[in-house]
Amino acid sequence: MQSGPAPSDRYKWIALSNTTLSVTMATIDASIVIIAMPAIFRGIHVNPLAPGNITYVLWMIMGYLLVQAVLVVTLGRLGDMFGRVKIYNLGFVVFTLASIALSLDPLAGADGALWLIVWRVVQAFGGAMLMSNSAAILTDAFPANQRGMALGINQIAGISGQFIGLLLGGLLAAWDWRAVFWVNVPIGVWGTIWAYRSLREIATTKRARIDWAGNVLFAVGATSLLAAITYGIQPYGGRATGWTNPWVVAGLIGGAAVLVVFGVVETKIAEPMFRMSLFKIRAFAAGNAASLMSSIARGGLQFMLVIWLAGIWLPLHGYNYTVTPLWAGIYMLPLTAGFLIAGPVSGYLSDRYGSRPFATAGLLVAACGFTGLMLLPINFPFPVFAAIIFCNGLGSGLFASPNTSSIMSSVPARHRGAASGMRSVFQNSGMSLSIGIFFSLMIAGLADTLPRTLSSGLRAQGVPAAVAAHIAHLPPVSTLFSALLGYNPVKSLLQPSGTLSRLPARNAAVLTGKQFFPHLISGPFHHGLVIVFTAAIVMSVLGAMVSLLRGRQFYYEETSPAQGEADMPRVGTRAPVTPRTPAPTGDGLPPHRSGEGVPRAASS
Repeated sequence: MQSGPAPSDRYKWIALSNTTLSVTMATIDASIVIIAMPAIFRGIHVNPLAPGNITYVLWMIMGYLLVQAVLVVTLGRLGDMFGRVKIYNLGFVVFTLASIALSLDPLAGADGALWLIVWRVVQAFGGAMLMSNSAAILTDAFPANQRGMALGINQIAGISGQFIGLLLGGLLAAWDWRAVFWVNVPIGVWGTIWAYRSLREIATTKRARIDWAGNVLFAVGATSLLAAITYGIQPYGGRATGWTNPWVVAGLIGGAAVLVVFGVVETKIAEPMFRMSLFKIRAFAAGNAASLMSSIARGGLQFMLVIWLAGIWLPLHGYNYTVTPLWAGIYMLPLTAGFLIAGPVSGYLSDRYGSRPFATAGLLVAACGFTGLMLLPINFPFPVFAAIIFCNGLGSGLFASPNTSSIMSSVPARHRGAASGMRSVFQNSGMSLSIGIFFSLMIAGLADTLPRTLSSGLRAQGVPAAVAAHIAHLPPVSTLFSALLGYNPVKSLLQPSGTLSRLPARNAAVLTGKQFFPHLISGPFHHGLVIVFTAAIVMSVLGAMVSLLRGRQFYYEETSPAQGEADMPRVGTRAPVTPRTPAPTGDGLPPHRSGEGVPRAASS
């Protein structure tokens, strides 16, 4: 066993600053390529909407999320074994080197796209090292009565990074697509040097055998499941989605089965990668379940809003398709502002009054925001839209930091790396699941109404009936990605047949103008939005119900000098009390209260 010195008051702010920088950088890169995709693919001479190339688009986005979801638990566990700061610092190095490789892509065409996808995977590996250990480093550095504030700032900066990436991607891509990746390099170099010079190991580390069986089973199961979801979005056999594809079905069933086996195996191993015993702690189990539901509800929101703004609302208000992705990011800033305001405030208040009321209320506020979005007309007044997405941001901010603090404070210090990785798995898996769920629901909604609307609209402008029928029955995913990537959808659909050149100039101008497509798709898209946001409301309300089950604020405090937290105030009280630390049981956790499943420790 090894332990570092107790943290100083100055050190905790250094840890907060550095980890917030790293998490923001990692989450910005999860979304920065969404807006920059047209410029990136133009730079490597690939048409992302050509048949077969949608796969490159999806893996540029989903590959990053998939790798982080799969690896964060393993890397968090390695942090417990070999030092959280060591794994975290190495993550900075890997992330920076991958960013350099991405910006130097020497290839073109399909080879250039594959180069980017492979190095995005490596970049995600570095990001997973950072994200899996940052919360554990902060939990070690801050006393219990300040963790909510610290984790709140860190968590909200990370979530906001997903939306800042949309804006930053548009600005940088307008200059040079390689700048989208170069921007990480000076930040990564500075953050790496700063981390190696300033951060130190505080918590006890325990060398143990690597759980090879658990690592392999989890990687195979999670990869199969999330990859199947990625391919389920794509069309198959004349259908709008690929959920009937035998490989997708096999991936879903096989991946789920492997994960069940993984769960059983982890209960039989002395030093497991995924500590199932932590789920005996009610605050940990309920917090992670609520986090999964919140991530599913929130994860696909940015894609739906970008499509709504870039494909319909902005063209209706005179914006050219080439600039709509950038302006979509700008018009979504109220959502980011809500995160930034609510996160630190709710973290600070949860330190005083407990996590449960703020986390639960946050999910209910988010559900109200989704309800408001569902009730908006497609061509909405922007002040109303801004107020609703600001409300949605407030709800997510209210939830995120108290929930993270509740999860991380409820586990023994020696398991915080694994707990941080497990928390990140639920959050990142929710993001990946939500994209699959939301896109599938939206595509299902469009498939019901879009073909008829599109066919009649095209024929009205002189497009031959056979061509109109063919286009109307193309997979709706092509239409969605056209809007998402800033392409004129009708122009993209008609160009391959050469129909535009044979139409009268007036009709061609109407078809490729700013008004035709938004008016045409408004009805079908709103139908899809109702389905999507109804699902988000259900997930938010279920998450709130689960959040209520976490119990009163609970701290698992160990009075080891390495923690520097012998006397911590109870939440909701001003007088310091000495936490009670009971003797551990065989699984390394204390005994449970009867009927509660919560370890005995200081609580209020």
